[in-house]
Parts: sequence; C-alpha cells; structure tokens
Amino acid sequence: MNERATTVEGVRRTNLAEVLRLVHHAGSRSRAVITAETGLNRSTVSDLVGRLVEAGLVEEHEPDPTRRVGRPSPVVAPSPGVVAIGVNPEIDAVEIGAIALGGAVRERVRIPADKPEVDDVVRIVTGVVREWRDGALRGCRIEGIGVAVPGLVRASDGLVRFAPHLDWRDADIAGPLAGALGIDVVVGNDASLGARAERLFGAAREHEDVVYLNGGASGIGGGLILHGRLIGGVGGYAGEWGQTAASVADAADRRAEGGVLEDEVNRARLVQATGLAAPDDVELRAALAAAGEGPVIAEAARQRRILTATLGNAVNVLNPAMIVLGGFLAILRDLDPGSFDAEVRRRALAASAEHLEISAAALGADRLLIGAADAAFERLLADPLG
Repeated sequence: MNERATTVEGVRRTNLAEVLRLVHHAGSRSRAVITAETGLNRSTVSDLVGRLVEAGLVEEHEPDPTRRVGRPSPVVAPSPGVVAIGVNPEIDAVEIGAIALGGAVRERVRIPADKPEVDDVVRIVTGVVREWRDGALRGCRIEGIGVAVPGLVRASDGLVRFAPHLDWRDADIAGPLAGALGIDVVVGNDASLGARAERLFGAAREHEDVVYLNGGASGIGGGLILHGRLIGGVGGYAGEWGQTAASVADAADRRAEGGVLEDEVNRARLVQATGLAAPDDVELRAALAAAGEGPVIAEAARQRRILTATLGNAVNVLNPAMIVLGGFLAILRDLDPGSFDAEVRRRALAASAEHLEISAAALGADRLLIGAADAAFERLLADPLG
C-alpha cells in the first residue's frame, strides 16, 4: 500500500472513531447533526455511518415524523447489541452489569459475597457472563470487561496494588478473568471510573473541570477531571480523597485520633447511629430523613461539617466548575442541600467558588458499572474497525 493510501485509511479510521464516540457519549442524533458537530461534509458522514452500520456498531432509524421540516435525515443510534461488562467487587457483594453502547444498562445483578478474593470474583463473573451469553445477551457482541476496584490500581497494567477493604495486594484480576472468558479485561479504581461515568453520561456532562467524591462501604474515593481529562497521576493512583487528613475544626467532632477523612466521614458510623442492620443506600436515606432530632441527626451533622470543610479546600486548590457526590456522601448533602452548598462556599475563596455547582451523582448505583464498561469500550472507540 502506498503512503497516500495509508494516510487516507488512517484519516478514515480517525473519522470513524470520532463519529462512533460522538454517538456513544452524546446519544442518538441525525446525520445532519453529526455533520454539524464534526465539521465533516455530508458525503463523508454518509460513508462513515454506512461503514459503522455494516459493522453492527450503530443503527439508523427514520426520524420522528411529527418533526419533519424539509427533508429530514436518518437518526443514527448506538447499537444495543454491542455491550461491555462492568464489574464492581465490594466487601459484601460482586455487582455485574451489561452496558450497551450509549451507556444503557441492559442487565444487572448483585451477587452477595463476603470480602471476595480474586478467585471468587473470577468465578462469579464467569458464571454470570456465561449465563447471559446463553440467555439475555444471546447474539450480542461483548467488547470487553471493565473492573472497578475499591483500591489503588496501577495504570500501566491494571495490577491492583492495594485494595485495603478487600485485602488484595499486588493482585492480578485481569489475567485470570480474561483467561476464563476469552474477553479483554481492563481494571481501574472504582471512584475514578465513577467520575468518568458522571462526566460522560451523568451530572457533570456539561462540565470539563470536575471534582468527584464517592462514599461507600469501602470508604471514600474520588476522581478529578481537568479540561475534560481524567487525571490519574504518574502511577494512576490520583483521587484518594479518603486518605487525606480530615478537616476537623472542633476537637469534639473527632472520632478517630489521627484518622483520615474516611475514618471520620464514614458510612458505618452513620449506619450504627440509625440502628439498622445492613441497609442499602435507599434505606439509609429514608432512615436519616425520618430521624428528626437526636443522635442520628447529630452524627450526620458532624460528618457534614467535616465533609464541607474538605470540599472547601478542594475548591481553593482546584477551582472546579462542579463537585459531584455519590453514595452516602450524596445522602449527607441531600439532608439539606442549600445549607450544605452554602457551607462549602463559605469555606472557600469567593472567587474560586463563584461559578461552582454541587450535585448528587445522576447515575445512581449504576455509575461504577457504566464507568467500568466505558473503559472496556475504549479500544473499540479508538479504532471501530480495528
């Protein structure tokens, strides 16, 4: 192949990737809109869409007949038959989801498991995916598996350096899982993948500078997005908000001497205050909302004071456009969003906070699975026909 032919094919692949990524992340749109948003000409977009249709990656539908003005162009939609598997091992369960191109959750299951080891996760995921292949996902194209781990994951190879609540150290889950299913596997930090999902599909999709904090049974993690890019740091370990020193202004608020943020702002402490056995977030939210005055609200107020101080520091250092809170952190905020947001702004420099928005995560319990699946789609998105 001569150099010019190679260059033309390279440009075509780049343009195919741009169109597929646009439809995947921004949703169904007409050829005319794709033409406007990419800056490509109509004939090029027509050719690119045709190739993606042939490859089974997108579908074309007739436009809404009630909105026809002139000659409408077909609507291009991501194919629901192209999926990636998202996996989130936690201290009490393994959550697994099948996520289609476009971010829609097709299947989801939560398998109880007490502090699962790598072998347990591989066995559980393998069983579920094989069952789905023969049933709910029969005929689907599974592009990859993304694993969202509550711990430090090395960016270069996906090795789990340390997941303290699972007691995993230098653990390889990608290799055994790929070997069992014959599917490519990527591994990342759960909160960073949650940040990715909220930036692309959720509360922060209109913003390029975002601080994301997620609170769960395993503690507090987070992600940082600057200029639209997820920041991983030199090894991929950025975003460990839970391991920062707790901002405790009043000594009476301290519960763990020398403890870090996740020792003080802690789901288990909230649950203990409510007296519930093992509530999910919906039950915890209801218990806090119904608590009234007393020790439950006092504990929630204590945690809110420490959390708002931490977020004020983040605003001063990073000047984000949006802060997104997930898990029990969103529940703490939602007890009184107005006063919570005002306190964050009070603790920050006025100039740094003047354009700040604060929001609960929009994707709910699906955010980690969607973020993990999106990471698994990355190779396809970079080279759709590769």
